[in-house]
Amino acid sequence: MSEKTAALSSKRAFHYASFRNLFFARLLTVLGNGIAPIALAFAVLDMGGTAADLGIVIAARSIFNVAFLLIGGVLADRYSRSKVLLFSSTIAAVSQGVVACLVLDGSATITLLALLGAINGAAAGTSLPASQSMVPLTVPPHSLREANAFIQLGIYGGTVIGASLGGVLISVMGPGWGLAIDALGFAASAPLYLMTRTLSAKPIGTQSNLFQDLKDGWAEFISRSWVWAIVVQFTIVNAAFSGVMMVLGPVVADATFGRAGWGMAIAAQSAGLIVGSFIALRWRPKRDLLIGTILVVFCAGPIAILGLMPSTPMLMTAFFIAGVGFGLFGVVWAHSLQTHIPPEKLARVYAYDALGSFVAIPIGELAAGPLAMHYGTTRVLLASAIAVVLATLAASFTPSIRRLDNSARSTHVST
Repeated sequence: MSEKTAALSSKRAFHYASFRNLFFARLLTVLGNGIAPIALAFAVLDMGGTAADLGIVIAARSIFNVAFLLIGGVLADRYSRSKVLLFSSTIAAVSQGVVACLVLDGSATITLLALLGAINGAAAGTSLPASQSMVPLTVPPHSLREANAFIQLGIYGGTVIGASLGGVLISVMGPGWGLAIDALGFAASAPLYLMTRTLSAKPIGTQSNLFQDLKDGWAEFISRSWVWAIVVQFTIVNAAFSGVMMVLGPVVADATFGRAGWGMAIAAQSAGLIVGSFIALRWRPKRDLLIGTILVVFCAGPIAILGLMPSTPMLMTAFFIAGVGFGLFGVVWAHSLQTHIPPEKLARVYAYDALGSFVAIPIGELAAGPLAMHYGTTRVLLASAIAVVLATLAASFTPSIRRLDNSARSTHVST
């Protein structure tokens, strides 16, 4: 190894200006988005809206977020990812800024908030594949895993800080100003995305049409059993953990250990996510994807405890352990995709990954209440925990996941 090569290999991810711009752009967006849900909820309630009205506003954003994921994947592979992120951030800043103005001057209506939420959701859905697939274009291969860990740390830390600030800001200044800060976060991230200079990802250009691009992305996605097997795993895990439990959790908390205890349990998960990401910075076993996939089984713990013996200390411990597993898996998963999927198709694979993972959450949320009423809360929670265990076992015994070796990809990215 030459002295020049050795010097380059010793440089950390933050040495590269492109990565710094991408990191801080995403951090600003996450900070604002941590404040926005709390601000929006209180804005709707201050208008005299009901829980159903709030559900309509939130659902409008979620539906359009999911609907635009595949379009975002095609755009990110077809055009400059920096420009896709620039335009989506600008649209999000404008739409959220209008929401803030409407709330501040008292002219907001449920219909307007739902419409603007749909626009904001479409912008977020469009940007996700681009931002995820942009990471390997901002650092050399030897810094890629570290870069993914820092991106996750920024997302988890920013979410926690944003949510904490949101409660304080909204109580002091009101929900309108919280939404305005979210808009400012999007606006500040736009020039950072524009300044992010990346290596070429061999864009597919404009010769093919949208449906052909989606078909090509699907072929890449479905041809790798380790990819779709984990996406199927997380379809079930997200339906149970982020869908069913997050609806029934507050209900159980109200009846047993209290709302404050539920908040502390969720905070423990956030701490675990950060710790898991830190561990992934240093711990690099040969079969890291297999280990990360197995660790997801720990998220069955808080679901089972909530159903059988709900208490704040036990839930905090279980949520923390689940968070560590999720945090470590997230870094390994991103690194695996980025080093095994051709760069010019990566955004579309990310889009199918996000679609398969996210679409299950509202299904779980919608099913939780009716199932609990019919079968009982305890049975539904235990069935959800068992589903997580079975899905994780099935993924763990998938041959391609057991064989995947990321250590061989530590010094180069597939093309």
